[in-house]
Amino acid sequence: MSDKPIVIDHFSDVLCVWAYAAQIRLDELRREFGRQLQINYHFIPIFGTVEKRIGEAWQDKGGYPGFGQHVLEVCQQFPHVEVSADVWQGEVPRSSANAHLFLKALQWLEQTGEISCEAQTSYQGRSLFEETTWRLRQAFFRDNKNIARLECQLQLANEMGLPTDKLVEALQDGSAMAGLCRDAELCKTYSLGGSPSYVLNEGRQKLYGNVGYKVIAANVQEVLNVPQHQASWC
Repeated sequence: MSDKPIVIDHFSDVLCVWAYAAQIRLDELRREFGRQLQINYHFIPIFGTVEKRIGEAWQDKGGYPGFGQHVLEVCQQFPHVEVSADVWQGEVPRSSANAHLFLKALQWLEQTGEISCEAQTSYQGRSLFEETTWRLRQAFFRDNKNIARLECQLQLANEMGLPTDKLVEALQDGSAMAGLCRDAELCKTYSLGGSPSYVLNEGRQKLYGNVGYKVIAANVQEVLNVPQHQASWC
C-alpha cells in the first residue's frame, strides 16, 4: 500500500442537480479515508449555455418549468438535499461559468496563501472551498437565487467572512480565469462530458454521474491496495 494519498480529480457543474445530491458522497469519502485521500476540485460547463441546455433542449418538454419539475423529482430520491418548489423558474442563471469563475478565484486565494489559516476553519470536515461551493449550490437549488450574478456571490462571501476585495482582484487580473481554462483543458484531456465525474489513477479510472458511494469507495480502495508500479488486473 502506497504512503502517498490517492488523488481524485472531481469535476462538476454547480447547477447540476446530480452533483448537488452527490456532495454527501464526497463527505463520506473524506470521513472514511481521511488523509489517504486528496480531492482536487475542477469545473465542467455542462450548463455553460443554459438557454441551449434547457431553453432549447426542453422546449417540447415544458421548458424551464418542465426542467424544474424534473429536478424536483430527482431530489425526491435524496432526502438530504433541499430544493425550492420554484427551482429553474424566475430569474434563472444564464450560465454556470460565472459561479465557477468566482469559486476559482477562491481556490486561487487558497493556493497562494492569500487566505490565512485562521480563515480556513473546517465546516463539519469540509474545507473552506468545499463549504463555499456547497453553500453556492444551496443558494441556487434551495433559495432559488441567481448565482451567476456577482452581487449574489459577494453576498455569500461576506456572510462567510471571505476577503471580497481579494476575490474581486483575482477575478479582474485573470487568475480565476486561468484556473477555469485549466479545468477546461483537463476536461478535454480526460474526455469528460458529464457532471459529476471522478478521475482516479492518473486518468485510468473514470466514474461519471449518479454513481453509488460503494462503487466510488471500491475504486479508491483498489488504487490504495495496488503496490506501487504494479498494474491492477481486475
